[in-house]
Amino acid sequence: MTPPAIHVEQLAKQYRLGEGVSAHRTLGERLYGLAGSAYNRLVKRQGAQTSTKRDTFWAIRGVSFQAEPGKVLGVIGRNGAGKSTLLKILSRITEPTAGRATIRGRVGSLLEVGTGFHPELTGRENVYLNAAILGMQRREVASKFGDIVAFAELEKFIDTPVKRYSSGMYVRLAFAVAAHLEPEVLLIDEVLAVGDAGFQQRCLGRMHEIAEGGRTVLFVSHDMGAVARLCDRVMLMDGGRVVTITDPQDAIDQYLRLVADWRRDPSGVFTGPLAQDVRFFDLTVNGVDNNDPRIIRPDQPITLRVVGEAQRAIPDYRTTFSVYRDGVRLLTQHDAPVPTDLPAGRFEATAGLPALLLRPGRYSVGVGGYRDGMREYLWGADLIDFTVTEQWSADYDPINLGLINLPGHGSRITGSRRDALTTADTGSCAA
Repeated sequence: MTPPAIHVEQLAKQYRLGEGVSAHRTLGERLYGLAGSAYNRLVKRQGAQTSTKRDTFWAIRGVSFQAEPGKVLGVIGRNGAGKSTLLKILSRITEPTAGRATIRGRVGSLLEVGTGFHPELTGRENVYLNAAILGMQRREVASKFGDIVAFAELEKFIDTPVKRYSSGMYVRLAFAVAAHLEPEVLLIDEVLAVGDAGFQQRCLGRMHEIAEGGRTVLFVSHDMGAVARLCDRVMLMDGGRVVTITDPQDAIDQYLRLVADWRRDPSGVFTGPLAQDVRFFDLTVNGVDNNDPRIIRPDQPITLRVVGEAQRAIPDYRTTFSVYRDGVRLLTQHDAPVPTDLPAGRFEATAGLPALLLRPGRYSVGVGGYRDGMREYLWGADLIDFTVTEQWSADYDPINLGLINLPGHGSRITGSRRDALTTADTGSCAA
């Protein structure tokens, strides 16, 4: 019987709040710490009541699972569920507080954009540096160097220092290195969201090839569509513990039920630099929230409404609504035609979709906001879902099938005659 590629038993990691995580402190930090310790000892001698107890929390606790060779194990869960901590332990970036993890074979990891890259070195030099860290011989890297650069589409920039790379260029090169140097175990944490759609599809295809070659992939993602397509099994985590390990669709359904309660703890759902400055309290579809079924006829227009609160005034801000079907984003709409200043306090944002746009099926809605060309943003996916029924009206065209019903038609040219292109108003949403 083939032993598992990853075997984790009762893994746990505890952190102390307010205590730096780095073991390499500066001289000033050490002197400051020594001064604080001396002060505490002096106060204690004088009989003052001081508390030496520090607050702690468990990032993960009691985590046990196995990953088989040649399989892709997905890991999903809300923000703060412990997914990234788990991968950092498996990558030996941090040590566990308790439990053990056994990994058979060489490990390649892609945890954060630019992890393991030296900013002053060129892309070419970083490829060889990463390969050396993975234990590869120089001749092995040279034989695959062309494929790595071609996959990353960085032929023109491979001799440029990576400090001048965009985040997308960073992740393309990092993934290309990790995927082409053939580690027995590949750990990936959400970074594919940085790349464009075409690159993400190439990455998913490459991960399929890696698994088919007998290697193991541990894939952490909030993209439920990618999880459903790629993974053989999915592990759902919440609150630092394993909720279930099951087939992808069952795990995704349980995850969506967890996220549906996002209003109880919005901080566990929204990510991004603006998550501390903007909070969303409510989201409805045609006035119906998560407590009631959201059933919509195709001939009904759809109104998405969210209530939020800005902790401070935010310049050049827009609220974003996105509608998904089976993990694929169909369209996005904003609450304003251009970014405008958002004052501190409560606000309400809405978006509208015309009738006869969406075909029957189940849809989910993501909500967020951004400013300054997406440099500052917050985002929460799968916050609420709704179902479009089969009850079409008389003016629906049943022949033009697709995920979205596009009203109107094109034109036909016969001989020298050109019929004018006729279109119908499809509303203000942008697919």
